[in-house]
Amino acid sequence: MGRSKGYRRRTRSLLKKRYNVGGLSRILRDYSVGEKVVIKIDSTQVKGMPHRRFNGLVGVVMEVTGRALIIDVPVGDKMKTVISRKDHIAPLKGAENPTATPEESKDQATATPEES
Repeated sequence: MGRSKGYRRRTRSLLKKRYNVGGLSRILRDYSVGEKVVIKIDSTQVKGMPHRRFNGLVGVVMEVTGRALIIDVPVGDKMKTVISRKDHIAPLKGAENPTATPEESKDQATATPEES
């Protein structure tokens, strides 16, 4: 028998539904351009699901469409563009300024505080 080469192959444990994950607030949240987000695949929702290789990666929202988000995700030396629905996206927790670009956050970290 030949091997299957489907889009969701070898995802039995990866896409297993975890207990008490998500909720409606994740879907109803409004994301803005430049905000950092985490790709968390919800296996119960098949529409708008990104590929399994992007599960758990952090990206920056580049565009907000009607139901989906266009996210740039660094993979190695390249930037990949992922189109995903809000069901599979969560805001990055612990970000000091979630709407800041990486260049702005570096500038803020290297800036010396003024003496008064």
